[in-house]
Amino acid sequence: MVQVVAAVLERDGNILIGQRTPRQSHPLKWEFPGGKVEPGETPEQATVRELEEELAIRVRDLSEITRYQFRYPGRNPIELFFFKVSAWDGEVTNVIFHELKWAPKTELSSYDFVEGDREFLGGLYTGSYGD
Repeated sequence: MVQVVAAVLERDGNILIGQRTPRQSHPLKWEFPGGKVEPGETPEQATVRELEEELAIRVRDLSEITRYQFRYPGRNPIELFFFKVSAWDGEVTNVIFHELKWAPKTELSSYDFVEGDREFLGGLYTGSYGD
């Protein structure tokens, strides 16, 4: 099963989200930074690598928030891992996204997120996934 990681970075009460480019699958949908776990990587290692590639930062501290399986229509199921990134080195830089934004947690539901992230967003509001 393909594993996919998503990173939750928080700064001043805002959460970092990225908008996919028009050329990607799920064009212009919003998501948390992250990506596929490569062969031989752990989900934690994939998160560190993806954030270096996508945001030009070096993760110093991360912890798993939750994981679940999701199936996009017509595709095999994936396992999604969500990590809270508590500390990093460097300035967050938009390397790959159409747009990168720090959004208030309470406003995340107003963004058109990829379907796989929506269950997490529901839990984010109820507090079932913590702060």
